[in-house]
Amino acid sequence: MPDFCPPLNPQVPLHSIAQELVDVFAEAGFNTHGIAAHLGPQATEALYRGEPAAVEVATSANTQMDLLIRLFLLHQPAPATDLAAAVGSVLATKLVDANIALADPNGVIRIALDIRSHIIDGTNRWVFSDVDASVVEHVPGPDHVLGVGAASLSLLRTTPTTPVHSVLDLGTGSGVQLLGQLGSAENIVATDVHERALALAQATIATTGAKNVDFRHGSWFEPVAGEHFDRIVANPPFVVGLPEVGHVYRDSGLNLDGASELVISEAAEHLNPGGTAHLLAAWVHTSDGAWQQRVASWIPKTGVSAWILQRDVADPALYVSTWLKDESIDPRSDEGRERARLWLEHFRDNDVTGIGFGFVALQRIDDSLTSEVTAEEISQAFDDALGPEIEEHFMRSAWLRNLLPDEIGDKQFGLRPGVAREDIALANAEVGFGFSRTTMRLTRTEGPRWTHEVDEHVASIVAGLNPQGLNLRETIELYAVANDYDSEELLTAALPAITDLVRHGFLYPTELGPVL
Repeated sequence: MPDFCPPLNPQVPLHSIAQELVDVFAEAGFNTHGIAAHLGPQATEALYRGEPAAVEVATSANTQMDLLIRLFLLHQPAPATDLAAAVGSVLATKLVDANIALADPNGVIRIALDIRSHIIDGTNRWVFSDVDASVVEHVPGPDHVLGVGAASLSLLRTTPTTPVHSVLDLGTGSGVQLLGQLGSAENIVATDVHERALALAQATIATTGAKNVDFRHGSWFEPVAGEHFDRIVANPPFVVGLPEVGHVYRDSGLNLDGASELVISEAAEHLNPGGTAHLLAAWVHTSDGAWQQRVASWIPKTGVSAWILQRDVADPALYVSTWLKDESIDPRSDEGRERARLWLEHFRDNDVTGIGFGFVALQRIDDSLTSEVTAEEISQAFDDALGPEIEEHFMRSAWLRNLLPDEIGDKQFGLRPGVAREDIALANAEVGFGFSRTTMRLTRTEGPRWTHEVDEHVASIVAGLNPQGLNLRETIELYAVANDYDSEELLTAALPAITDLVRHGFLYPTELGPVL
């Protein structure tokens, strides 16, 4: 089995030749769109499914694009003359010297790194990482540096890109999150405990021409001790398991969800006032308490507003088998069964009934204020990026936090564009004909697509709100008079639902603007 994690040559740093290589790629059209156009839809789908044969057939000629795809995407062994034909003889020699291309005694070469085009924040970027097992027979080793995966893409879409002065990318890996922040920050610090990851991240950023990234080696927050940032982004090694490190990109060496606890509990210490942190995390579910309480206990007691979103929950057996397959271990093999047994016994001994995964967003607020935590599930399907929604959430939370208990009734509200009202009715079994309403919902048709069940009174009050008209109290009074209700009782009863609708962006306070 070929070696796809060779030691890097410090005499020829990757970042010193990264731009030259990507210039060749760009001129040849070897990018996301160019590759798809060259392969056609069927072979492109096969590539993403990890089926190399269809791609081999589609690239059987010897054009420059065919050679680049076979060499850099399929990682096929080839004569050194093919590499020279694809990128030029001078650059081919540099790739061999840098250990990007490995040559055997017979002059056969193989590209040992993954250098792939991705569309990130609307721009075509190249990411340098180690080769995964998607199209080659390969078992990623302990020093494997991950490229662009589903988790990193989800964090990109969850992190705001509005301009700030400073950003910290904690545990940068191959630099994926940096690519989403380059146009947003004046100064960026990228850290990693893994020197190989830093070298690959430097190569990734070298292809962008960016000069505002400071790379630092070290564990967790140690490289930025005493420093503060406007935004922190982190995709830490959050795999929940035994306190050991099998793969540096996913295993922290901390017990169970200790990595997530460490990052969540310490991030706020490194935020400027008003600054935010955007983290991927995982947490265990146990039989003696709600997951919300567990994660909330990691938040500092004062000075933090936290929004915790659980995206998915896996049972222990599924979780273990998923991560075994991630490292190319067959759960049916002797090794797989032994690894799974130890892992599951550790879960059993620690009363782990499930493993939750999701996003954590933190904002540094006044240190004199008690921290506020909103923890909820976001299991519904949605396509829109969450970055803008998270910024809105903190704005709405601050607005609600600064209100006195009876002031919300004196505010004007508007209904967010795109909110739909759904009336669900079922066949009326009692009378044998017609329909009877069972549920009424308000649903946002954009963003995170929140859905709230409401009664006809709340729905009518919401429908009557006008951002330039009556305030909430006056609207409820008008509805109460029309329907012979006590207006103060109705206001008291409606306020929790109205507050939740504001918190989830169905209603916007006029003073914050039409859509914040």
